[in-house]
Amino acid sequence: MGYVFDFQDAKRFEQWMDQRQNRSVAEKEFRLMIDLLNPLPGKTILDIGCGIGSNFFPLLSEGLQVTGLDASPYMIDIAVKKTGGRVDVHRGYAEELPFDDNTFNYACMTTTLEFVEDPKKALEEACRVTRDRIYIGILNRYAINSVQLRVKGIFTRSLYNRARFFSLWEVKRILRSILGDVPISWRTLCQMPECFGETGDKIGRSNVVRRCPFGAIVGIVASLVPRYKTTPLPLQISPKRRTGEASG
Repeated sequence: MGYVFDFQDAKRFEQWMDQRQNRSVAEKEFRLMIDLLNPLPGKTILDIGCGIGSNFFPLLSEGLQVTGLDASPYMIDIAVKKTGGRVDVHRGYAEELPFDDNTFNYACMTTTLEFVEDPKKALEEACRVTRDRIYIGILNRYAINSVQLRVKGIFTRSLYNRARFFSLWEVKRILRSILGDVPISWRTLCQMPECFGETGDKIGRSNVVRRCPFGAIVGIVASLVPRYKTTPLPLQISPKRRTGEASG
């Protein structure tokens, strides 16, 4: 079991999300996820590590049927109050999802891997319950922009010390070990230091810049291509008896 957010963590994160500049970053992260995931209206999606449900309303506005899962009862309480029961929210762990194989069309994990105990197991479970595509949003270990300062602004020192940061290459390597050579797409956000202001934001919207692997936020999508193992079966054929032969 990884780190489970307590009451103070949940309230602190809710307060952080109430600030306009932080909501703006969250909206950019969501648009990145939708651009990469490209979900179809009416399909189902599982938000793994949903937290206070920041993605719920945006996902609902895309016409998706949303299910959420989080390990923290305090995060879940806030999420349920925000959505008024429009989203089915479960308490559970990313490494042990309480759903059958291929239950959802899509799954998303946004800043979830950083706090799970077994990242590979969490990704294996996400792949198991999903039919089409999974999205993983991470805080980049090798960001040009200081991702550490961003996280420290949200969480207490004790929680920050429990976070584990990943690179694009690490997550791709784990996905390949689970899924094989499936299609994987990625883009980044917040490539420029904050001192660049709006100019940095405009530069960051360029498709070329979004392919820079050192942005503070990395979005990764893997397409789940079904694979089948075939075994040749020997055919047992008896020789035909010839008819009409003379005896003797």
